Amino acid sequence: MQKYNISFKGQKIFIGIDVHKKNWDVAVAPEVGFVKRHSQKASAKVLIDFLKKNYPDGDYLAVYETGFSGFSTYYALKEVGIDCIVIHAADVPTTQYEEVMKTDRIDSVKLVRSLKAGLLKGIYVRERENIDDRSVVRVRKAIQKDLCRYKSRVKHILHCNGVEMPECFDNTNTHWSNAFMNWLKDEVTLLSSTRNSLDLLIKQVETIRMNLLAATRMLRNLSQTERYKSNCKRLVTIPGIGVIVAMSILTEIYDVKRFRNEKEFAAYLGLIPTCHSSGEKVVHGEKTFRGNKQLGPMIVEAAWITINRDAGLGSQYLRYRERMKPQEAIIRIARKLSNIILAILKSEKEYIPYHMGS
Repeated sequence: MQKYNISFKGQKIFIGIDVHKKNWDVAVAPEVGFVKRHSQKASAKVLIDFLKKNYPDGDYLAVYETGFSGFSTYYALKEVGIDCIVIHAADVPTTQYEEVMKTDRIDSVKLVRSLKAGLLKGIYVRERENIDDRSVVRVRKAIQKDLCRYKSRVKHILHCNGVEMPECFDNTNTHWSNAFMNWLKDEVTLLSSTRNSLDLLIKQVETIRMNLLAATRMLRNLSQTERYKSNCKRLVTIPGIGVIVAMSILTEIYDVKRFRNEKEFAAYLGLIPTCHSSGEKVVHGEKTFRGNKQLGPMIVEAAWITINRDAGLGSQYLRYRERMKPQEAIIRIARKLSNIILAILKSEKEYIPYHMGS
């Protein structure tokens, strides 16, 4: 029997991967031929060994959905010679059958067929150096949220035990000062003869405050590094945007050149409305569910400060208020703010706020 050496040289080999922690469900489709699938260990090396054995000399292109593994799978595949794109799960064309019969096998086959048909557009893949920078900013925000939760728990215990605050703490701005913390630790008594629950929470608050301080210092040091310093300095010229918000913007966006226009940037922030059009009827709804969940709300919060410090945007907000609710008006100001942010980052110029009489 004559033996032939099969070669896929010059032919693209498409790979759809349904990624899980311990195993991958893989579907492989050559340019000409049938889709074949298999389950394997979650390893790029195992996959490349399989491809070299069954599809030697091919040009490998893989796709997987964003998820818990982040970009680690992307870089692992690239290191072994497999080109790869990462996609948002909502961007994969899905039939009704695939929605009601969702399995790993169906997902991997769906991915590879869509990839082969050219229907998929990959999301932006972050550079390695940016991944930890972004995580620092996100971790700081998570620590801040944890601190708020524990502060609420302390006050809940005080209310449940009928503890009244001294008059010197009537102003909430004095809460959590050194004097307030000393009062909590030294003078508060609960209904029970012990106060172990309160002491545990106070210790947790103090620990989290130290972690938050360390994270804030780390973020500020990061803002002074060469890759962020110039843009951070420009962004803080916008009223309502400080170093923390500026660094959140810069670490989440990283490469502003990936946005072709203001609409794309606003869509990334989630500041564009949904739209339903049929014939002559066009209806615009609430903000789209797509968008960066870290930056979108942050830009809206900054807009509330901006309208009080920038006369131009403040007057625009008042005009919007004449025909819509405050919450709707501020979203439109946030959209204008997103345009300003994009213009500053692309033009590399500082923002000059508008003042009455200037």
